[in-house]
This record gives sequence, structure tokens and C-alpha cells, in this order.
Amino acid sequence: MTLVLARRGREVEVTMCGGNETSQGEAELKKGLQGLMQLKSINVGDRLFYEGDEVEALYYMKSGRVKLTKTNEDGKEIILSFMQADDLVGEFGGIEGEFHGFEAEVVEGGMVGVIMVRNLEIYLSQNGEMALEFIRLMGTAQRILQYKLRDLLMNGKAGALASVLVRACNSYGKMTPEGVLITKKLNHADIAELIGATRENVTKTLSGWKEQGIVEVSQGRILVRELSALHQICGCPAGNLCSSKICRM
Repeated sequence: MTLVLARRGREVEVTMCGGNETSQGEAELKKGLQGLMQLKSINVGDRLFYEGDEVEALYYMKSGRVKLTKTNEDGKEIILSFMQADDLVGEFGGIEGEFHGFEAEVVEGGMVGVIMVRNLEIYLSQNGEMALEFIRLMGTAQRILQYKLRDLLMNGKAGALASVLVRACNSYGKMTPEGVLITKKLNHADIAELIGATRENVTKTLSGWKEQGIVEVSQGRILVRELSALHQICGCPAGNLCSSKICRM
């Protein structure tokens, strides 16, 4: 999607990643899952589950925001993703005794629908088309993680940081005459945990980009002035045509 903005008296084109439309099949699947859910309110600091817990349920985000993290043997934490309304949180491999490979912490209160795995298995076994849609949904989640690992491992820390900002623009971006404003606060510590860097390294890189006119940071908000520059730094595919269902936080 390309939008034309007026910036400093001139018109500029800003190319955003593709739309986030929900397919009819996915909409039907999520409608079906509604009948399996038990609603539960969530508060900041709650954990939906801890790393190592046995997988007993999946969680459908009605509202709020959840941070998925993984911790290594040295206690270093890395953020895998931020999940928000309409996302499905958890792991489902069809294996008895499966354990969660990450932790889910609530960072913004809201409501989730708890779907017990045993009920989900019965539903999918009785609805072949919905089982296929569920496989597609899980495949999308896998692709998101694969692309994040690609950005982290193949483009260096600067490329990984640029990728995070591009994804944040797709997930939380608001178009303004000056560029794309990321409406959710992303502190430097969180960004560092997203890319496996230090907070100081993130601050230094953002300061350099600010001097180049690529970004502006004020009161915890990040304004991306030159989105195309971030596309180049992180090696976005030609045309920047990735779906925002994939290119997201």
C-alpha cells in the first residue's frame, strides 16, 4: 500500500507493507473457536503460562497485549513477539505431554479466550476444513518467527533494529505529515531484547539515525521519517510487498 504525504511543503510517497485482511476461512475458524472459549480477564504482570509448563490450552486475544519471551541458561531474556487482539497465543503440536518453549507475560490488560487443547482436538477432528485453516494459521506463526530469525542472524544488529521498526510501523503505525508514528511505546530495553543487543547499542544506533533524519525519538515515541531507508538497512524484499500478517511485531 502506498500513501502520499505532505512533508515540509512537498509530496512524498511512503510505501507500507501489504494489508492485514482476514480470509473468509480464517474468519470462520475464529468464529468456530469462539464456541470453545472461556473468557478470562488479564492484568499487567500476569503470566498466561511459563516456559516449561505443560501445554493445556491456547489463548485467543480478545484485547490487551502479551509479550512472549525465552530465557537461556545464563538468564538472558529475548523477546520473541508481542501478541495483541485477534492473535492466538500458545503452542499446538498434537503431541501429548508437550511443554511450552517460551513464557507469555501480560504487558497490557484485557481479555483472553481460553481454549482447552482437548476441546480443540475434538473440534478439529470433526471439521476438516477448519483443521486445514488451523494448519494455515500455525504455518503463518511459524513464518513470522522464521523471518524474525532471518533478520536477526543475517543483517547484523542495525538490520535487526531496522526490521523491528518496520514491523512496529505495520503493527502500531499511524500516518502523519512527518512520517509514521509508532503509537505503542517501545523502550530501548525492550528493543534490545527483541534483537539480542544491549540497550546502549540500541540508543547509539537510534541516535545515529536521528542525525541522518531517518527517525525521531521523543518522550518514548518513535517517529519514522524515512521508512524506505529502514527497508534498505534491513534488506526488505524488492517492492516491500510482504504481508503485514507476516511483517509484524
